[in-house]
Amino acid sequence: MTSVAERAQEIVSNYKGKEGVLIHVLQDIQGEFGYLPEEAVRVVSEELGISLAEIYGVASFYSRFYFVPRGKTIVRVCRGTACHVRGSGRVLGKLEEGLGLKSGETSPDLKFTLETVNCVGCCALAPVVVVNEKPQTVLNPDKVIATLKRSGNGGQD
Repeated sequence: MTSVAERAQEIVSNYKGKEGVLIHVLQDIQGEFGYLPEEAVRVVSEELGISLAEIYGVASFYSRFYFVPRGKTIVRVCRGTACHVRGSGRVLGKLEEGLGLKSGETSPDLKFTLETVNCVGCCALAPVVVVNEKPQTVLNPDKVIATLKRSGNGGQD
């Protein structure tokens, strides 16, 4: 089995000698591991000659880079104005209770990560929950919870 460092080295090798590739490398590493493992970030630093401070500065600037493992199913509750007015706070509370997570947390078994977002651009469908990048109207949070738990992957086969 390939180690994190070895796999990171393979990914970085695709970009060696090219300029302005840091974000692309980080995207590929996160695509491979689901987050940016410290060991992989160190490989990027060594192989590309970029300081750890610069790499972490860039990665932490963008909200789509993560430094800790995340769940297989990412559940995002929209908290934009339309969703807020139509009860997304209640939906979030039900999801937190049903999944046993607070917003920003990942389940210990890495099945679920629960997050809030400001707007997903589906205001006419409010309140909206996005499960693995697929927006869903939430009329009954209990049904959403049951579906998530039953499938273990958010209904995404």
